[in-house]
Amino acid sequence: MINYDPMRRTMKNKGISTYKLIHEHNISASTVERIRKNLPLTTTTVNDLCEILDCRVEDVMEYVPEKERK
Repeated sequence: MINYDPMRRTMKNKGISTYKLIHEHNISASTVERIRKNLPLTTTTVNDLCEILDCRVEDVMEYVPEKERK
């Protein structure tokens, strides 16, 4: 499963809130909700987030095997 916990940490470290993502960087509220629920995102969206946060993909998401989640 893809997990977006790294993105939440990156956002906190960079001082970017979900409000800023939506209102200053034009990330849709539904995309922010998908991130909160760890639902899939397109690679285009991941690319946009990396540009906004000035970070690498690993700073946005990580893969967590099913065994580790339980």
